[in-house]
Amino acid sequence: MVRTSGCALVSTAVLALALAGCGVSTEPEVVAAASDGKAKPVKTLYDLAGRCFVLKANDAYAVRSGDGFAATGADADSAERFYMQATGLGRYLFYTADRKILTAAGGAVTAADQPEDGSDWTFAHDQGEFAATTLGQSLATGAGGAFVLADQPARLAFESASGCTAYPEMPLDIGETFRGRNAKLPVIGFAEVHSHMGMGSEMSDGSGNVGPSAGGVMYGQAVNRFGVVEALKNCEGPHGQDGVLSPEWLILDGGDAEHAQHDTQGWPSFIDWPQKDSQLHQQMYYRWVERAYRAGLRTMVIHGTNIEALCNVAKNSGNDKDADLQDTDCTDMGVGVKQVQYLYDMENYIDAQQGGPGKGWFRIVRDPKEARDVIADGKLAVVPGLEFSNIFHCSVTFLPDGSETSGCTREDIDREIDEVWDLGVRAVFPYHDVDSALGGTGIFDGAALNLVGFSGTHGFWKTYDCEDGGEGPTYFYNAGAYMYDKGAPAGFGDDPLTGALIENTQGLLPTYPTGRRQCNARDVTDLGKYAIRKIMEKGFTLDIDHAEIRSKQYMLDEGAKLTPNYPMISGHGGHGGISNAQAAQIIRQGGIIYPAIENGKDMANFILHKLKPIWLSSGTQRPLAVGYGADSNGLRNLPGPRGAGTQSIQYPFTLFKGDGWGPQFKAAGIAPVKVDLLSIPGGQSWNMDEVGMAHYGLVPDIVEEIRIEGGEEATTAFYNSAETYLEMWEQTLAAAAAARR
Repeated sequence: MVRTSGCALVSTAVLALALAGCGVSTEPEVVAAASDGKAKPVKTLYDLAGRCFVLKANDAYAVRSGDGFAATGADADSAERFYMQATGLGRYLFYTADRKILTAAGGAVTAADQPEDGSDWTFAHDQGEFAATTLGQSLATGAGGAFVLADQPARLAFESASGCTAYPEMPLDIGETFRGRNAKLPVIGFAEVHSHMGMGSEMSDGSGNVGPSAGGVMYGQAVNRFGVVEALKNCEGPHGQDGVLSPEWLILDGGDAEHAQHDTQGWPSFIDWPQKDSQLHQQMYYRWVERAYRAGLRTMVIHGTNIEALCNVAKNSGNDKDADLQDTDCTDMGVGVKQVQYLYDMENYIDAQQGGPGKGWFRIVRDPKEARDVIADGKLAVVPGLEFSNIFHCSVTFLPDGSETSGCTREDIDREIDEVWDLGVRAVFPYHDVDSALGGTGIFDGAALNLVGFSGTHGFWKTYDCEDGGEGPTYFYNAGAYMYDKGAPAGFGDDPLTGALIENTQGLLPTYPTGRRQCNARDVTDLGKYAIRKIMEKGFTLDIDHAEIRSKQYMLDEGAKLTPNYPMISGHGGHGGISNAQAAQIIRQGGIIYPAIENGKDMANFILHKLKPIWLSSGTQRPLAVGYGADSNGLRNLPGPRGAGTQSIQYPFTLFKGDGWGPQFKAAGIAPVKVDLLSIPGGQSWNMDEVGMAHYGLVPDIVEEIRIEGGEEATTAFYNSAETYLEMWEQTLAAAAAARR
């Protein structure tokens, strides 16, 4: 295990975790000095991150003094050791060898057991000396050299040391990743085109209260200023004792007694979560994403997401104990944009861990050239996107007389397209789970979404019988859904969500044909045609999943009118349906079809037996490429184990060398990468063969499954997917220029 702090002083053992206060007994992990005795100089605010120091305040060394600290030490040998854990750019925790945290409260500075607001110190630096502030005042020395808060800061200096205890953090259990080739050469790496890393119980690093996404139903954060101990701590607060207030049970599982409880312990035990089917616990903690990046993830689209109607119901279902949730923003644009803004917090936080601005592996990019440069530097190109129904505030309300009102105008669309573009958004869905003023959603589940849609629009879906039955040999992905199951309306169950929604309908439930898959009769509206044209003129990558199948055809045909064709993405399962003819058209016009991630057996089958024939029949000259859209944090179960009769993963395993790996990796100078079983010392471990993809950190394990199940052809297609995504993006911008002419 290697901590990527860029620090010459930190040993490769630094990731063995100090688990104080977590109910786990382990020996402290000691941070040693550099073996050559040479310490990296401290020249900037960022050079402290992940390193061991003794501290001088006003020329005296800091020592422990009772419950606090004092600048009374005469030499470094007697001084307190501080591991400097970055909480942000130029912000730090002082973490002691006995796992205490230098914390200010009420003017005093003490050794606290857990981090809090007064533990987060913002640094200033001038000519080799530092000053630190928190809670609006400075770290200073008072009577007898005692550390206190005051207006006049102490002059701080740091000297490299050994003997610190590393701050707790999620391990990686994977070797260093590879740098990229020249930016003019094709990228080797895989692409994630559909994820929701911004979903969580707070849409910031924790230093400011932005509010939760999705009405507070999603627990945990991708990053938090205090690291894993705060981001993935015990969920008893929001979920109640034994998880009896969990929205997972109350909403998604319909009150099923089998799922009525879960052990709420988070870090480091993780007894009942995360699991492949724990949809409302954080699945994308940043260290889990880093593990995927080290396996070769090179492009990642992260969508701000929301379902406005569901959010409004969710924040009032089982969460009334928290009055703050009643004021939570549930508007699609409001929540989605805040999630995109949170991505910049993530970038800054990861930069802070790795030594300063621009140093981190997580880089938000705005065009494919910038993405290629980032990847050539061996980092991850992150593309912000938006996925929700009321994009540009284009909600719809259906009135009793059969008419409708729109929440947006053409002028609103023009303005908001410019605003989100300026924010860095480059990927959009025109449609999602609920009908909008732009048109109808693609039906893929006849259950609760119809009720959710009614809550948001005051109208149920109007449907038609899907062509050719909606499934069978003419379909790549099935169209529509059966609206009735065993004689009862699907989704009209005995659970709090359905009860609340049925109450809103005054019992006026819709009727649908039985035994026939139903597609949405609501097509692209005139306002929808305007929005799609403006999206294409601006140059957003356009994902057609969630559009009604006829709406998909409209967008494909509009793209075909341009030279080059405007390419489309199907990024996580084709919700609403895709015919084989449409699949071939997507590929022929330069687009991509990357499935929702599955285990390695199902991924290899998709690559070699489902998409390959379509790819070859499309007439494209591009090499076969298949990435994925994990939809993590998107209210989706992650893939389970491959099951009995399959060849098991042998830990540790090696990427990029041996059977199933083509010669292109060695030719590109990519060294083998060792992958161990992901394990928290004294805590939880995750074996893909046993638990499936419990969280995003198991992506490297799925890669090994793809190699086992599909061999060299499958791994080659997988590692072609980042390059193919970038080529699609480049064609998008060329087609957008043609659309503007």
